[in-house]
Amino acid sequence: MASSLLATGSTALALPGPTPGRWAGTWQADPFGIAAVVLLGGLYGWGVLRARRNGHRWPAVRTAAFAVLGLGTVAVATMSSLAVYGRVLFWPAAVQNILLDLVAPLGLALGDPLALARLALPERGADRLGRVLRGRLLRVLTFPVIGTLLVLASELSVYFTPYFETALRDGAVHSLLYLQLLLSGCLFVLPVLSREDLLPAWCTHPLRALFVFVDGLVDAIPGILVMSSGTRIAAGWYAARQPGWGPGPDRDQVLGGGLMLAIAELVGLPFLIAVFVEWVRAERVRTAELDRRLDAEAALAAPAPAQEAVAPGRVPVPEATRPWWETDPGVVGERFRQGRGTL
Repeated sequence: MASSLLATGSTALALPGPTPGRWAGTWQADPFGIAAVVLLGGLYGWGVLRARRNGHRWPAVRTAAFAVLGLGTVAVATMSSLAVYGRVLFWPAAVQNILLDLVAPLGLALGDPLALARLALPERGADRLGRVLRGRLLRVLTFPVIGTLLVLASELSVYFTPYFETALRDGAVHSLLYLQLLLSGCLFVLPVLSREDLLPAWCTHPLRALFVFVDGLVDAIPGILVMSSGTRIAAGWYAARQPGWGPGPDRDQVLGGGLMLAIAELVGLPFLIAVFVEWVRAERVRTAELDRRLDAEAALAAPAPAQEAVAPGRVPVPEATRPWWETDPGVVGERFRQGRGTL
């Protein structure tokens, strides 16, 4: 029903004012949203099944993050009441775009699809994937500073060029806009949270946390510019579709920019927490590996018990079991030996 109400500019006026019930129950079919959920969800589900058949246990929490926070956000942004009312008001469209640009990529990255692909693919396919991920172009695009600039440029191009109004008028361009926002967000988030080596070795977890903090500051820029802009965004489109309820055009744009700013800053905290969780996990893995290596080296370096002649009536004292003060070369050991009369 929602799609028919929005078919032309005149029928857009028939769209009723939003209520809690309408916000929850108003949905529309969107080609991009359906394709993204089916394709990404199908590939991820196939990967989980393949990984289990190959003897690997895949964490359920990662699957839930990918499905609920990742694909769920894509569905809400492209097919819920935000998509419907975003045709007559700017602020729902602004929330749509920021969800695709920041929230959905975070959910997809928490699912760690690249590590899952390596476990699910056959050896040849995993090697091919590794070569692609190590490619120079992808290395440049996924470097955090470049990713932050790409996200910023993507959002500014949407709101401060005719791009957004063209997307509202043309469904194919609108799908392209959705894809652009989702990909630009993933180019920053995926490398930072992935367990695959997409970043240089020197880009440690403390540096990643710093990049995320800086990215959170940069993500605030589009919302601030939208709020303070004296030029109305997609003015021709929204002027012809004033619904007769809701905020006026100026307040509508200020509200949209404010929500963009609020969501961008709210996403920064769980993003930082996710980086710290990965940091702790990586340290545990590194510590366990170091312990195994030290145990192996100690086992190889342990001397075999030597059979040496012992004078009659004398009990040998192995060097490894002698009291510490007898072998300590320092001042404390010397004083301890003197106190015990062993010198």
